Amino acid sequence: MKQGLSLRVSQHLALTPQLQQSIRLLQLSTLELSQEVEQMLDDNPFLELAQEEAPREEFGLERADTPVSQEDREAEFAGNTVAADPFDSVSTTSNDVETAPLSGDTDWEGDGSVDMAPDDSEWGGDAPARNGAREDDEADATELARSQESLQDFLHRQALTLRLSAEDQAALRFLIESLNDDGYLEDTLESLAQGLAGEDAEQIEELVHHFTVALRLLQSLEPTGVGARNLAECLTLQLQALQQTRGEAAPRPELLALALRVCAQSMELLARRDTRRLAQLCGGTEVQVREALALIARLEPKPGRRFVNVERNVIVPDVLVTKVGSGTQTRFRVLLNPDVMPRLRVHDIYANALKGHKATGRDADNYAALQQRLQEARWFIKNIQQRFDTILRVSSAIVERQKSFFMHGELAMRPLVLREIADELGLHESTISRVTTAKYMATPFGTFELKYFFGSGLGTESGGNASSTAVRALIKQFVAAESPKKPLSDNQISDMLKEQGIECARRTVAKYREALRIAPANLRKAL
Repeated sequence: MKQGLSLRVSQHLALTPQLQQSIRLLQLSTLELSQEVEQMLDDNPFLELAQEEAPREEFGLERADTPVSQEDREAEFAGNTVAADPFDSVSTTSNDVETAPLSGDTDWEGDGSVDMAPDDSEWGGDAPARNGAREDDEADATELARSQESLQDFLHRQALTLRLSAEDQAALRFLIESLNDDGYLEDTLESLAQGLAGEDAEQIEELVHHFTVALRLLQSLEPTGVGARNLAECLTLQLQALQQTRGEAAPRPELLALALRVCAQSMELLARRDTRRLAQLCGGTEVQVREALALIARLEPKPGRRFVNVERNVIVPDVLVTKVGSGTQTRFRVLLNPDVMPRLRVHDIYANALKGHKATGRDADNYAALQQRLQEARWFIKNIQQRFDTILRVSSAIVERQKSFFMHGELAMRPLVLREIADELGLHESTISRVTTAKYMATPFGTFELKYFFGSGLGTESGGNASSTAVRALIKQFVAAESPKKPLSDNQISDMLKEQGIECARRTVAKYREALRIAPANLRKAL
């Protein structure tokens, strides 16, 4: 093979670290951004949370009222490559949508060419201080949730009132600790005994005897049904408890007896509400079986439900939309939520000390490393502001396009795709997708994810389009107004939509109905 030299010219896109960080911050949710800020505060000594009374060096620049010469700016950013802004800034104006700008007097474009010194109020004046700066020690929601009494603690408290031998008391305690979150005992008594005694058959038999006694005691405690091995036993325990009740509220004995026979059958028949088959197996009429099923439906299938420490996902909106005026003068003001905007600044003392230090000899490498960390802090603050600026612009465009929704609700939602907002703002479609993912908007009708306002369109007789969100809302309205004895089928709902001028096939109606978690017509009639 003959060797030779050749020259090739090619172009490729190289993402700088600053650009990569900007894109990554844009797609983070509020919680993820908070964690990222905390991590950055721990790692970078030049970054700190701003305090109202403290002097500041916002974004590595001087105060807004102090002019900065071009020479000073070039010297300050010497040796650092400024990446082009991936989110081209295109201003949008509307008579119906008011947008609160991020910076008061600056036309910030995010490309490093304009001084950026926003107001402290733009970053949340009453944001909580870090490292215990709060004066009042109020318990947060997480601490309150953790203080909730567990099912095991509740049962142990009741067990203290029982007079038991040491062996039975230990067996009862062991069974209580073996319950799952729903209050069921998933393991058999033999497997629990074998786990404690190993291969000793005599000891296993003795433990099973103690566990059998302890299980009867456990199932007599509150909440009723706790300690059951399966759903049928749980329902049976609750029905047996109802047999002990007296008074007008107590169910009829014959109804309780029929309900017990129903619970003794296969749970699949109960789930399907097969009244005909259950009537044949239990010796009653279909009317009586329906009455028994109604009684069983009032029971609790998970006795430990109210003791479960459920992690509640609290949604904090990124954008606030408020209504201003009324009638023809109605407008909507779009604001960023100050509670989710971190108030960050570059540490003045460290930055000034580094600025006045002359690095020579061995200190040159350390000086360069610290200078790099300082630049990282400035870029991090800049990228965060760029993130919120992009969210605000996209939210304002959404409110402008979906003004009918904010006036009349989801029935007035218009079809909207990401490309329309991207073309309007001069951004890429992937940027709009990042902005609308895990970002929420508080509206007069509730809090919604930004993606909620986007949806495909269905054709209408007039040649226009109807939003899929509006069609789902219309289907929900039809089902809510239907007769319980004669629920609407998917074909009937499709015909009713056609009467409204919306072309929607039966399979599309079925898809929307399942998305709304609405049961089919036959199950709605049984319920």
